Amino acid sequence: MHRFATAKKELLPQASARRIFDLIKDELSLVEAEFERQASSNFQVINCLGDYLRASGGKRVRPALLILSNYASGGDGASENSIRLATVMEMLHTATLVHDDIIDNADVRRNRKSINARFGNQTAVLMGDWLYMSAFQTALRERSLEILDILTRLTRKMTEGELIQMTMIGNLGITEDDYFDILRRKTAYLFSACCEIGATLGGADQPQQTALRDYGMELGVAFQLLDDILDLTSEAEQLGKAAGTDLIEGKLTLPLIFLLKREPALKSQLESVMLDGAYTSFTRKELRERLDAHDILDEIRSRTQEFIARARKSLDVLPESEYRSCLEDTLDFVTTRNN
Repeated sequence: MHRFATAKKELLPQASARRIFDLIKDELSLVEAEFERQASSNFQVINCLGDYLRASGGKRVRPALLILSNYASGGDGASENSIRLATVMEMLHTATLVHDDIIDNADVRRNRKSINARFGNQTAVLMGDWLYMSAFQTALRERSLEILDILTRLTRKMTEGELIQMTMIGNLGITEDDYFDILRRKTAYLFSACCEIGATLGGADQPQQTALRDYGMELGVAFQLLDDILDLTSEAEQLGKAAGTDLIEGKLTLPLIFLLKREPALKSQLESVMLDGAYTSFTRKELRERLDAHDILDEIRSRTQEFIARARKSLDVLPESEYRSCLEDTLDFVTTRNN
């Protein structure tokens, strides 16, 4: 009880990423070591690519969610199977980033050259495939049909999301429903699966598994909504990748969907950005001014808080602990992050 009280005092109300991840820093170190082991191979080129990807870093939010959910459900987040599955989720996430960068022709990821820019598209495709297969090979060691079912549904959803998004590139008629369907498939299902698998490994009962699955889904939606805002408001140095690229790549995010509802006449300016592949005739500054004139970014931040509130409510079925507290504070971290 004393340990929980101390942790709660330190973490609330606006916990930093460092404070959140300090609680499970030893477990995340085990994940890094397992990732290194899993990404190694007898083939020198795979070792080289694996080292390059791991050196790119990242906050390891997804493994952290699995470990915290496991602990919050009464499990041992430092156990071999918890670390192994947390690593699987990071490998799947990394594979998705590799393939996304190829599709988007992205040159930068986490302030370094993307793997496709550094080694070429063909090599990047194969490395992404290798990571996917390695992740599933690792997951098979659990001999759990329940976990494999979650993972196969997840990878199908993510692939469908990418395919659906590709069919809508350059489509200025995309609806809010279309947007959220793609968002959930490409981003939120992965957050949800991390929490659900963590709960499953922790021996959670069905209400707790469902609650953590829902928590992850709501958190994932909020995370991506804020990512879309950051794409419009931040610079490349803050994001760790090129800024303002969604519109250039022909992707209409929720702020732009709302903007076109308010000002349909802006359609031609947005089209010009897509066609030019740059903010020339219509600048990022002008776009931001139009968004601010209608308070659209604040409106979306308010919508984000609705998802955060539902995620927080989902945790009510869990017993109080420092890990549940940390899951709550993760919601604050997501809504206040600037990169």
